[in-house]
Amino acid sequence: MIIHAAETMSYAIRLAGVRTRKLAVALSLTGIIVLVSRTSNMVQGIFTGNMIDAAIQKPWLPLETWLHWIILSASAGTLLSIILFPTAVKLAMRLVSKLEASGSIPQLVKDSVNIAQLRQIRHHIRYPRWEMLKRLRIGGIPKRSLLMNVLITGIYTVGVLSALFAAYLVPDTRTTASMSSGLINGIATILLTVFVDPQVALLMDKAINGRIETAETNKMFGLLMLSRWAGTMLAQLLLVPGAYLIVWIVRLLH
Repeated sequence: MIIHAAETMSYAIRLAGVRTRKLAVALSLTGIIVLVSRTSNMVQGIFTGNMIDAAIQKPWLPLETWLHWIILSASAGTLLSIILFPTAVKLAMRLVSKLEASGSIPQLVKDSVNIAQLRQIRHHIRYPRWEMLKRLRIGGIPKRSLLMNVLITGIYTVGVLSALFAAYLVPDTRTTASMSSGLINGIATILLTVFVDPQVALLMDKAINGRIETAETNKMFGLLMLSRWAGTMLAQLLLVPGAYLIVWIVRLLH
């Protein structure tokens, strides 16, 4: 949940960069968050690996149900970020300005993480409104990018879990199966970087140069977040087929 909430929240920093006209500063923060969140997706393999070992020894354990719950938590984290997005944008705008003043991430943390600064957060709280959903029509946003975001997010969400489930299905070659998770997530990350991120950057550039209105930019990020949420829901359907695909590949190798 934390991993997907953090990566979805990176859209707030990008939008803050557009609104403050400090895009380079915002992208430096976004790069850190995206790098950490996409890399830390591998961390869940450590936590769930113990579940796989337990399920192999005790076949009656509901392993598949547990994995579906983990995917559901990814959807919950994405949905949480969507709800908190207006507040996150306000805080990100302040964060971007502070980073420009402090000049470095360590100095930013030193200046910002204290009781006085944390108390100021309540003044930046913004609640989502139903009008936000009414504005989210797909017109003007590349539909191919949204569909790619759904598909790639689904693969990225389920990559580690499908690999671990495949390890459960073929315990004799579970090391080979579980190690495929890095390859799957690596491919998904490359696809995100090649197909989705450039489209977002292009639309952000148009917003900075005044070629599209602020409302269009808000709609773009809203649709991207919803497509990410749809991707996490798609992951529920990809879990078992993905695991059997990995099992098939593992058997070919052996």
